Amino acid sequence: MKKGMRGVTCACVAALAMAGCQSDKGAGDNMSGGNEPSVVVKPFGKTRDGKLVHLYTLTGAGGVVMDVIDYGGKVVRLYTPDRTGVKTDITLGFNDVAGYEEQEKYFGSLIGRYGNRIANGTFTLDGKRYTLPLNNEPGGLPCSLHGGDKGFDATVWESEPLSEGRTVGVKFTLSSPDGDQGYPGKLDVTVCYWLTPGNVWRIEYEAVTDKATPVNLTQHVYFNFKGEAEGTILDHELTLFADHMTPVNKGLIPTGQIAPVKGTPFDFTTPWEIGARIKADDEQLRFGGGYDHNWVLNSQTGRLAPAAAVFEKTTGRYMEVWTTEPGIQFYCGNFLTDKVPSKQAGKNLCHRGGLALETQHYPDSPNHPDFPSTILRPGAVYKTVTEYRFGVK
Repeated sequence: MKKGMRGVTCACVAALAMAGCQSDKGAGDNMSGGNEPSVVVKPFGKTRDGKLVHLYTLTGAGGVVMDVIDYGGKVVRLYTPDRTGVKTDITLGFNDVAGYEEQEKYFGSLIGRYGNRIANGTFTLDGKRYTLPLNNEPGGLPCSLHGGDKGFDATVWESEPLSEGRTVGVKFTLSSPDGDQGYPGKLDVTVCYWLTPGNVWRIEYEAVTDKATPVNLTQHVYFNFKGEAEGTILDHELTLFADHMTPVNKGLIPTGQIAPVKGTPFDFTTPWEIGARIKADDEQLRFGGGYDHNWVLNSQTGRLAPAAAVFEKTTGRYMEVWTTEPGIQFYCGNFLTDKVPSKQAGKNLCHRGGLALETQHYPDSPNHPDFPSTILRPGAVYKTVTEYRFGVK
C-alpha cells in the first residue's frame, strides 16, 4: 500500500460526483442500512514471491460490505442483505493468497491488459505483428486469455483508501512496462472501486500509454445470489439489454458476425432462468459448454447505460449492471468443478456455481477491424465505468 497518497485524484472527484447522482436511482435504495461508512486495511498474506498483500474492508452506508485485496484487485467477499435483511457473501473467492495462486486466479479479479481472448495470441498493429502468450485452448484452438500468463489479475497493485462524504473506496494503480506479456507500450493504469450509500459498486478504469496498444479492462467477479457455495446459479433470472451477440467458433473466438438473438437460447431481452434453455440443441451452446459469449449491448453511445439485471427469487436479491462499454460477456461457470474449495470450511464449489458479467469491448477486437476499436494511442486517455447496483425485490 502506497503511503502518503491520501485524498482523491481529480478524475476520481469528478466521477464520484457522478456516482453520488447515480446512487439516488440505484437498485440498492430500498435497503439503505444507515451504516457508518468506513475503510479498514489489514494484511492478507504474501504472494509466493514474497510480496505483501493488503485487504481493504469497505463498509458502505447502505448495508453492503466488500473485502478487496490489492493482489489483482480481487473481490474476496461481498456481503449484501436478502429481503429479510440477512447479509450473505455472494461472491466466489478464497480465504488466502495461495487459493488464488493455486486454484482459480481470475476469481473477483481486475483483468488486463486485454480481457477475454485474442485468437492465436497474435495481432497486427500499425503494420507490426505482436505475439502474446498462449494460455488457453478451448476446442483445441490456442489463444491468449485475459492478458496472458501473468496478467493484471496476478499482480500486486499499488493501493490506497478513498473516502468522500459517505462514499468509500480504494484506488489501485499499476505501471505495465513496454513488452509486458508481448503488448507494446508502457501502460499506466488507475482503477477506483467506490461503494456508495445507495449500494452501488462503481468501478472506474483509466489508462494512458506511450505507444499504440490494445486495452480492454474488466472485472471477473463471480456471483451467486443464494450465497457462495450454495448450489448452482441456473435458477437465477437474467436479463441482458442486448438484441445481438457475437457468435464464436469452437475456440470461442468471434467469427466477426453480429447475430440477432431473437428466437435463440441467447435471447435474454426479457428475464429467463439461466438454466431454462442451457441444454438446447444449439451449436453455440455446445462450443461454450453453456453460456460463455459476448453480447452486443443496445447502447453503443459510450454513456452509462443498463447492460444486465439478475434476480434470485428465494432471497429476493437483485442486481443491475450499468456500463459505458459496448459489450458484456456472460459466463455461467461452465468450467467450475466440485474440486475447488469454497471459503466455507468443509464445502466445495460446484459446476455452474457462479456467474460472471464482464463489461468489455468485444473479444479478439484487434483482429476484427469492424468491431469497436480497443486501440489506445499516446495522448488519448482510456476511460470506462461500470456499476453493479444491488437491491432486493
